[in-house]
Parts: sequence; C-alpha cells; structure tokens
Amino acid sequence: MSLKIIIVGGHGKVALRLAKLLSSRHEVTSIVRTPEHEADIKAASATPLQLSLEESPLSEFSKAFEAKDVVYFSAGAGGKGGEERTKAVDYEGAVKVFDAIEAVQGKKPRLVLVSAIDIRDPEKIPAHYTEEDIALSKRVRGAIPAYIKWKYEADKNLAKRTTFKWTMLRPGGLTDEPGTGKATIGRTHLSPTIARDDVAAVLALLAEREDAAGLGIDLVGGETPLADALDAAIKKGETDFLG
Repeated sequence: MSLKIIIVGGHGKVALRLAKLLSSRHEVTSIVRTPEHEADIKAASATPLQLSLEESPLSEFSKAFEAKDVVYFSAGAGGKGGEERTKAVDYEGAVKVFDAIEAVQGKKPRLVLVSAIDIRDPEKIPAHYTEEDIALSKRVRGAIPAYIKWKYEADKNLAKRTTFKWTMLRPGGLTDEPGTGKATIGRTHLSPTIARDDVAAVLALLAEREDAAGLGIDLVGGETPLADALDAAIKKGETDFLG
C-alpha cells in the first residue's frame, strides 16, 4: 500500500537514508530549512518542502501534514547553538509538530519520532541496566546534558498525547558503518552502537506498523534480522520509554 509520508528534519543523515528507502514505494516529502538542501532531497527521490521549526508558524506545519498518512520527526539541533537552540529544536520544535498534527482537520497522520536510548526520568534507573549500562548512561548524560534534558521533555509531552497515534524509536549510539540488516530491538542494554543505515531501515518498516502505536522502542546493534526483531518487540507490546 502506497502511503503519503512527510519527514521533519529531512536533511539529517538518517532522514536522507529513510527518504531513499521509502520513496521506492511511497510518496515522500522532506522538510528542510534552506534551499541549499533541496538538491540532496531530490537525489533521495523525495519532494523538498522549505519550513523552519524555529521560525515557521504552526499553521504551516499543520497544512503540510494534511492528507498525510505518516509524519516522521527526525529533526535535531545536533549540538549546534548551545542549550537555547537545542531547546528550540529538540523540544519546542517537537511540540510544535505534535500540536500541528492535532490541528489537522479530519483524519490525523501517525507520528514516528526519532528519539534516543536512555531518554528517561533521571531519577528512575531501569531495572534491567547493568553496571556497564549505568556507567555509560552517566558518561553520556554528563557529556550532552542539554540534549538529554530536552529530548526527555519532548518525549514526556508526546507520551501524554491521545488524539493521534505515535511511536518513538530510540536508537543507541550511531555510526556511519554499512548497515548489517540486524539489530537488538526492544528493552535492551545501551550498547553496542548501530549503523544509521539500520536505523533508517527500521524507521521505514514502521511506516506500515500501526500496531506499534504507543510504544517507545529501543534499538542497538545485534544479530537478529531487523524485521523479525521489530515484529517481536511490537508483539511484546512493552514500551521502553520509562518516563
């Protein structure tokens, strides 16, 4: 079944891979901030749309989401501009997208949000974490505290939404190594790293997985074929977002 899909943050490394995968079967629009990025979107066989999470009004996003089946949120400040910009993009930009979906008249698109593993209430250490997980968590949280804080606030906001269906994908550390087509998916440990190719492939699979609604799904490197691992995690029905 061909879907109408729109990607927010379309020029990101994962998003470009995702557009290329989706465009072979679906109609894909990718939102970018500047016209300089449009050629890369077209090279991925998607249609560029210029909007800014920071500057464009909510109404323009809502209009862009009309008649769409799936919205992907894959935007992020990428550590540029300090905490103020991280908050503006990773939190306020995400909330703008959530509100814009809610403002769509009639059938609302599903949302697939790219978050990150270990985004959680800092006071709640998951019971399955090992000492190695806890040490890695502390190290990462100490290195990028603003990112962790504002991604958590965005995810916490999304988890309360009930007017549209949503899924969070929570990958671990990312690499640009070639994808393996395999991973560990579901409540897991914080390592090993995973290739952006494989994250994009799992995101593409989620386009047609309405049964993943309401789930936060962890994703790290592993040995299980992606489709099988994702299917098992969805059937388990256990969210990995421990907000």
